[in-house]
Amino acid sequence: MKVIIAGAGLGGLTAGLALRRAGFDVNVYEAAPMLGEVGAGLTLSRGAQAAFRALGIQDRVAKFACRSASLPFMHYRSGAVLAGAYDNSDGLPDDGTADVARQIHRADLHSVLALTFAEHGPAVVTGHNLNAVAQDSAQVIARFANGASVTGGVLIGADGVRSVVREAVIASDKPRFTGQLAYRFLVPAARAEPFMGAGRSGVYIGPRRTFNRYTLRGGAVVNCVGIVSSNTWTDEGWSTPAGTEEIQKAFSGWHKDVLGLIGEAEAAIKWGLFDRAPLPSWTNGRITLLGDAAHAMLPFLGMGAAMSIEDGMILARAFVVEREPEAALARYEAARLPRTALVHAKSVEQGKRTQARYPDRYNGSAAPAADPAILGYDPVIAPI
Repeated sequence: MKVIIAGAGLGGLTAGLALRRAGFDVNVYEAAPMLGEVGAGLTLSRGAQAAFRALGIQDRVAKFACRSASLPFMHYRSGAVLAGAYDNSDGLPDDGTADVARQIHRADLHSVLALTFAEHGPAVVTGHNLNAVAQDSAQVIARFANGASVTGGVLIGADGVRSVVREAVIASDKPRFTGQLAYRFLVPAARAEPFMGAGRSGVYIGPRRTFNRYTLRGGAVVNCVGIVSSNTWTDEGWSTPAGTEEIQKAFSGWHKDVLGLIGEAEAAIKWGLFDRAPLPSWTNGRITLLGDAAHAMLPFLGMGAAMSIEDGMILARAFVVEREPEAALARYEAARLPRTALVHAKSVEQGKRTQARYPDRYNGSAAPAADPAILGYDPVIAPI
């Protein structure tokens, strides 16, 4: 059976690699004309890394990742630790065997997945923008804007928050602006060093704002993300530039280390945060969704990428158990709907807690960021 995957993001590539390793014929189609460096840092949950171990690539991933010793939540003005402890680790790559969270540049992880996927069969097909799908009881047809079409037994829509597959065959809803605006930038380590006295990672929390920063690429750069509750709608994407003065204004009165990092920002961008309403089902016949196309969520738990990676692993496991497409997709969906709905809701809750009016009242032990039901999930052994 041929599996068609629309979208060569982290989830689509994980699913493609896992399915190929299980013996399936898989092709991945990407709208972009080439695979390149998009985004910046992300957190790899323990569950996501369990999937990479099962796929035999965790050692490759870990070469680019920074091991996380802890994650302090700090007061936006004083810098006092409200929960957790300073992360005083060196941020250097390790062998990846320790069962801990890590941070990695999205481009580095994407490169590992894309190269490994190509080692097991044809590479990602770029320049194929999906614009129509059709199916009957025996097959699925995917049609692209360039006039090409492909036929297969299953179509996986891993085509992001503005999914064509979702709108075409699953639901006609639109992405929702969440009232949150994000700023992201990198700072070279040498220039960031005066403002990193609280350790290599940490989140400053305050009224209607959060500011997260951690090292990447062996400590060579610091990834910074400021999230602001805002009524001003802004496009979702990775390309809108943001000036230093704008970000400093948004975080006026915050801790000197926050403002110091903002002052050293390189090529800052901003974008509106959009999510998707949870669906009662995201499968239609031989077509299903994966990742942001199915369950785009807020980033306050740092679990968006992990959810896509978990999806890919569970999808492949479902096809190993159930060789018939409809049965496999039903098993995949049944396993993932409760998990993704939980993390979707808890991400909203975490945001409310970290952007609360009185950050001194933050209770780290009761926050979703410390919930074992979220942090302890393993897609390699979870029931399906």
